[in-house]
Amino acid sequence: MRRQTILFLGLLVFFVGIQFRMVESFTLSDFSSRLIAVAPVPTEPGVAPTWSRKVVEPPRWLGLALMSVGSVLTLRSMKPPKVSFGG
Repeated sequence: MRRQTILFLGLLVFFVGIQFRMVESFTLSDFSSRLIAVAPVPTEPGVAPTWSRKVVEPPRWLGLALMSVGSVLTLRSMKPPKVSFGG
């Protein structure tokens, strides 16, 4: 993999980890909620079923784990290339 690709992935994962640390929960859109829903919310008879929006609460350790992986990838991308003298 090229160095700039590893740097980009490392920074992306690091900033996603920061995002997970800053929020307590995410509320999904109607489309996303329908996509992952198993069954609609029960309603009164004769009324079409409605889909409620899902709330996702990521665990606190997930943000730290992503930040750790992102920082390792970022530092890995800054490693100088190997130099060979003769052969």
